[in-house]
Amino acid sequence: MEDMSSIRLGTRASTLATTQSEMVAELLRSQGLDVDLATITTHGDTSTASLASMGGIGVFASAIRTALLEGSADIAVHSFKDLPTGRPLGLAIGAVPVREDPRDALVARDGLTLDELPQGASVGTGSPRRVAQLLAVRPDLTIVDIRGNVDTRLGRVKGLGHYAEDSGKEDLDAVVLAASGLARLGHSDVITELLDPSVVLPAPAQGALAVECRTADVHHGKLAKALARIDDYGTRLSATAERAVLSHLEAGCAAPIGALAHLAPTPGMSPDVLTLDVVVAAVNGSRTIREQVSVELPKEVEPALAAAHTLGVTAAEELLDDGAADVADLKATGSTR
Repeated sequence: MEDMSSIRLGTRASTLATTQSEMVAELLRSQGLDVDLATITTHGDTSTASLASMGGIGVFASAIRTALLEGSADIAVHSFKDLPTGRPLGLAIGAVPVREDPRDALVARDGLTLDELPQGASVGTGSPRRVAQLLAVRPDLTIVDIRGNVDTRLGRVKGLGHYAEDSGKEDLDAVVLAASGLARLGHSDVITELLDPSVVLPAPAQGALAVECRTADVHHGKLAKALARIDDYGTRLSATAERAVLSHLEAGCAAPIGALAHLAPTPGMSPDVLTLDVVVAAVNGSRTIREQVSVELPKEVEPALAAAHTLGVTAAEELLDDGAADVADLKATGSTR
């Protein structure tokens, strides 16, 4: 890595992917690296099937990971929530930069909020997690499965057709998208309501980016040092806890599971406290199980990360104890109890 003239950053071609990749590229350039973007087409980009039928959003990561392993790219930037919890041999998460707002955002016609949407309103989303939690609070809604980039989805909302490339269908009353993606694209102004996590818990690691690289490049050289400098400890802790829930339940990123961790620094010599809220909901909204667990973190980084992972496992076990397996197709990878 030391003798390379530049770092090749593999990215999907979508506007959001390239925007997020360029954000990380700029962070690394500020650390003295020369970074060039390399576009990679994934199966998820070319297929018109629903995300759930393709096995979840992990289909976007496979081609990029292959490029890393084969050496045609040196690093890749993923939306952390889209990454499968299992990591290919030879790859590592080199950095997790500061997290954007993790909440889900409602974009509705006429500035409406979730409570203000009319009876039977049509709401677009491709996420079973969002479907389940929306129907839990508004069982009257008509949910429409949608695909496409952010602008295409916005163009489905009545009055927002101008966002789509060839004018949108404008056939929906609202869509639900990640607030982080809208913010990164400069579209926060279209948000009509940021959905409170007590109503809709976000996907594990939503709003966070993961910079993936070959394992050898994490441990030495200029790239390793630059990645260490852009890594955000609090974001990595939260994402570790949230993703441990998915991993322990053997659930994919399209499963109806929400998780959000919050790190609360405490004054004096007291340890920091990491609190994790989790939810499993039936896709038809008929049943919802929520849990909250907390842990006092060790001061050392590696033990703290291990404690965060254990917290996620504990939350997953509590969900199972309360019947989560009857609500969704879930199972533990190895019970701790």
